[in-house]
Amino acid sequence: QAQLVESGGGLVQAGDSLTLACASYRHTSGSDAMGWFRQAPGKAREFLAAVRWGSGITWYADFVKGRFTISRDMVKNTVYLQMNSLKPEDTAVYYCNAATLLGNYWGQGTQVTVSS
Repeated sequence: QAQLVESGGGLVQAGDSLTLACASYRHTSGSDAMGWFRQAPGKAREFLAAVRWGSGITWYADFVKGRFTISRDMVKNTVYLQMNSLKPEDTAVYYCNAATLLGNYWGQGTQVTVSS
């Protein structure tokens, strides 16, 4: 059983919005961080955003600030990534990550494709 499962990807047009969800099937501690990365073909995986589980403090890569928003639902044990004003260069597989004191967990990824 996967411990992190992403959903919400799909095909959209430039300028559209998408909200991705990552459901966690593990216990999430207050000091853990859950976040989002993406990887385009032939490119390195890059950090997008993270949220510290307990405090709600967020961290964003500079290039997504003001356009992407990370949030969490502690009851649903789910983290979201709201993406606005999508661009073709946002096309990638988006991965959920849980950074814990004992290591990192990764989801299988969800494809986001943004057409021109």
